[in-house]
Amino acid sequence: MAEYIFFMHDDAIDDDKAWGPYLDKLTQGGFFEGGSAIGHGVCARKSGELPSVTAHLTGYVRISSR
Repeated sequence: MAEYIFFMHDDAIDDDKAWGPYLDKLTQGGFFEGGSAIGHGVCARKSGELPSVTAHLTGYVRISSR
């Protein structure tokens, strides 16, 4: 079974009406594995210079191919 993470960018058309049916279909098919909005975050690293935070990522959806 393959798993995928789709990252959502802030350049998408804001149409909340489209998300419900999409997520419902993924859930009913047993593909939806989770997801979340991504707020303002920080980057962490054991050593070395910290990478910049990617501001245009706003969320993600995790699915499996079953």
